[in-house]
Parts: sequence; structure tokens; C-alpha cells
Amino acid sequence: MKWSLCIGAYAGQDEIYHLEKIKSHGFDGLEYYAWWNLEDIKRTAKAQERIGVGISATCTKFISLVDESLRDAYIQGVRETIEACKILNVRSVISQTGNVLDGVPRDVQRQTMVETLKRCAPLFEEAGIVLEVEPLNGLVDHAGHFLQRSDESVDVIDQVGSPNVKLVFDVYHQQITEGNVIRNAVGYLDRINHYHIADNPGRKQPGTGELNYVNILRAIKDTGFDGFVGLECGYTIDTDEAIAQFKDEVLAKI
Repeated sequence: MKWSLCIGAYAGQDEIYHLEKIKSHGFDGLEYYAWWNLEDIKRTAKAQERIGVGISATCTKFISLVDESLRDAYIQGVRETIEACKILNVRSVISQTGNVLDGVPRDVQRQTMVETLKRCAPLFEEAGIVLEVEPLNGLVDHAGHFLQRSDESVDVIDQVGSPNVKLVFDVYHQQITEGNVIRNAVGYLDRINHYHIADNPGRKQPGTGELNYVNILRAIKDTGFDGFVGLECGYTIDTDEAIAQFKDEVLAKI
């Protein structure tokens, strides 16, 4: 497996600082979500080459997938994101789904999402990039978010039917939404492109809450999964100390 940190792990520091830290920790990538906020995308690309570690995932622009009137805007955002990914050599693009629309049947919204993703799929296939749909919990962090459960998310992915449209499985979100983490994280492996991890409650680094990350990550590793696992979490102690602790108490045991 490969390991990534997320922008913000080092508060107030830019992407280049994060990349240098990631290299020093022996990790493999940076998740930088809002690529459009980069000061100079070509400068970032050159820094990646110099450091030897790059951005492993970004996001497409935050436009609802369940609102048909926004489909053209979503697809335009996808086109722009793909062009940015080509410069940065990014191979994973994360998409949220948007919130539930009042007064519109849920199955209609789901089919709108499926159709939009079907139209996007050839763009990602041609570019060799994977679009990752992300279910989020609605109880604590994202009230009203359309996709929350992994089973419904997998059904959407199966209807789209493209090898370049998959899921990012966020263990923190799915623990809150449904529990049963290991069974779902492993059982849906062929539809998952990468994982996010944080502990619950609190969304801090593994080891600060109720989740047994040694068992969870060992189960994922035992499947032969060789993609990215991203620490999308806050830190209760100095970030470098927290990462060292994560290596000693979790990674060394899986």
C-alpha cells in the first residue's frame, strides 16, 4: 500500500512544504483538493519532479451531481480538472455528490448522478485518470449529503459501469454512517480506488478513537491492495510526532 497526507496536515504551509515533509517521512503522495487554488500549477509540477513525490489526488469542482440543471457545469469542471491533472500527473480525482434536493424523488436524483457520471467516464478513460465518488456521513459533518452509505454508492458505480469511475472509501465517514467497516472496505474492494482514514470520534489521527486501525489496515493489505491510503485527519499532537507514532503503533503491526 501507498501512504498519503492531505493538505492542511501542516497548518499554514503550502503544497511544496507538504511534499517535502511527505518525502522525509517516506510516504508516497499528497492529496491537494482544490487544485484551482494553486498559486502556479507549473511551479508545483516542477517542485514535484525535484522532490520526487507528487500530488496523488485532487478534487473536481464542487458542483452537485444530483441536480440535472448543473450537469453541463459539472462536466465543464471535469474537463478543467483533467487538464490540471495532466500538468501535475495526478491520477485520482475525488467528487462529492451534492446534497439531497427537496421535492425530487431520490431515485430520480440517483439516476441523474448515474447519467452524469456516464457522460464523464469517457473523458477519464481517455485521460487514464480515475474519478472517485465519495460517500460522506450526514450525522456529524455533512448533513444532507446525497451519498452516505457504501452499498448505495457501489450500486451507482455498478450502473455507471466504467473502470475509471470508482469510490474513495473513507473509514471515518463509513464508521459513523454504517459501521461494519472491515466487511465493506474489503467486500467492495474492486469498486474502491483508494481509502481515507481518521479515527472516530473527533476525526483525528488513528489511535485517538474507537477504530482498530491495525486490524482494518491489515485486512485491506491482505487483499493485495496496492493503492493509496490517505491520512485525512486532524492531529492532537505535533504532526511529525503523530506520524511517527502512527508508523510505530499501526504500520509496524500490519
